[in-house]
Amino acid sequence: MRVIGLAGWSGAGKTTLLARLIPALTRRGLRVATLKHAHHEFEIDRPGKDSFVHREAGASEVIIASSRRWAQIHELGDRPEAGLADLLRRLSPCDLVLVEGFKRQPHPKLEVFRAANGRPPLHGGDDRIVAVASDTGFPEAGVPVVDLDDVAAIADLVLARAEPITEVLERLDRHGAAD
Repeated sequence: MRVIGLAGWSGAGKTTLLARLIPALTRRGLRVATLKHAHHEFEIDRPGKDSFVHREAGASEVIIASSRRWAQIHELGDRPEAGLADLLRRLSPCDLVLVEGFKRQPHPKLEVFRAANGRPPLHGGDDRIVAVASDTGFPEAGVPVVDLDDVAAIADLVLARAEPITEVLERLDRHGAAD
């Protein structure tokens, strides 16, 4: 398993890029997993559904299973948020893990930059940004920069710059990282 993240400010197009990148990678025969960090409370089930009722009744974990998929919901309560290393360890084996968010963590990242956002680029202040996908050039970046719409080039970069999960976990454990 290899790991790389997509980092950028809100509105830069990380999710949009992932929606285009994942099919490009799976067409190459790769099994891809994603790990998404949300900075807010979220629900993956809806009020009235049995899984929601189970959680609301106090279940600390709920697993929903069918013949097509399964999902596990773990309630944290007052316990601290799970860190990136903990979440990576929960993934099933795959070829590539794409992490969206966790931009302050020391894993390799592709910066997604959109000039219209009006925010400064991240790559100048983060030595774990190994490439940039942007709608503007950065000749001084010090890392490869590709056009945000060139999904094939981005896929090539992601595959070249992703790191083995063992190396990523060692680095995360040393930093005791939690975003």
